[in-house]
Amino acid sequence: MFCEIVAGREPAFVVAAESDGTAFLDTRPVFKGHVLVVPPAHIETLADLPPADLAGYFGFVQRIAVAVKEGLGAQGTFVAMNNTVSQSVPHLHTHVVPRTKGDGLRGFFWPRTKYASDEEAESYAADVRAKV
Repeated sequence: MFCEIVAGREPAFVVAAESDGTAFLDTRPVFKGHVLVVPPAHIETLADLPPADLAGYFGFVQRIAVAVKEGLGAQGTFVAMNNTVSQSVPHLHTHVVPRTKGDGLRGFFWPRTKYASDEEAESYAADVRAKV
């Protein structure tokens, strides 16, 4: 599924696509503006990411985290990744979740929400995209 998004064959609300990765909105966000970042090639876990790609990939994740914070007016971000256990899609992906003090996120319990419409999702994607 993520390979199809990277290839442009599956629709997604893409916020950035570069040689080091693609970032797009999670369709079941913890909070609106929750972004997933994936490497350009199919890699299942962090252990599979070639050492030569680490700096580029995590540099891209860092830029997306800054863009989410600034683009959405968040106080910070939660950046996380599952490897195998709780990894709902067997493709390396990093979650970048906007955070605000008192937002209700505790520990690793991630309540999910939905966007009201594609237009609302696109507006969140555009806000982050503007800061990438």
